[in-house]
Amino acid sequence: MRRHQRLTGLQGTQRMIKFVLMVNQQGQTRLSRYYEPVELSRRAALEADAVRCCLSRKKDQCSFVEYKDFKLVYRQYAALIIVVGVSDGENELSIYELIHNFVEVLDKHFSRVSELDIMFNLDSIHIILDEMIQNGHIVETNKNRILAPLTAINKMVEG
Repeated sequence: MRRHQRLTGLQGTQRMIKFVLMVNQQGQTRLSRYYEPVELSRRAALEADAVRCCLSRKKDQCSFVEYKDFKLVYRQYAALIIVVGVSDGENELSIYELIHNFVEVLDKHFSRVSELDIMFNLDSIHIILDEMIQNGHIVETNKNRILAPLTAINKMVEG
């Protein structure tokens, strides 16, 4: 085991996504999904602090931020900001692309997603996120496979 850790350079640090947040420009959380246990009493403060950290940055600054004991990767789309908290060992560029893929899937499902779509269709957003990320790890990026459960649900409702 130690030899494997030495060869991979992991030495106890696990690469994973800790949380995903979708917030508007006023800092109001529209979606939060945690992949590591965080007490409910600490979530609001963590979300507010992380969002404040991202919102305070200039447009020409990097979208990767060292924050406490992890990193924040964020992207802004119109009035929505998606913030992903990751462990130090995670690849920031892959998470940056994951965010973009997530938005493309939402756009495909909702035909140009808006803040209202997110607010009134949280169940669908969670299904999409669950198809993409499980236990803090990316498991699917293919848009059609991600949307397959929602497509099946819509067919049952219509049929």
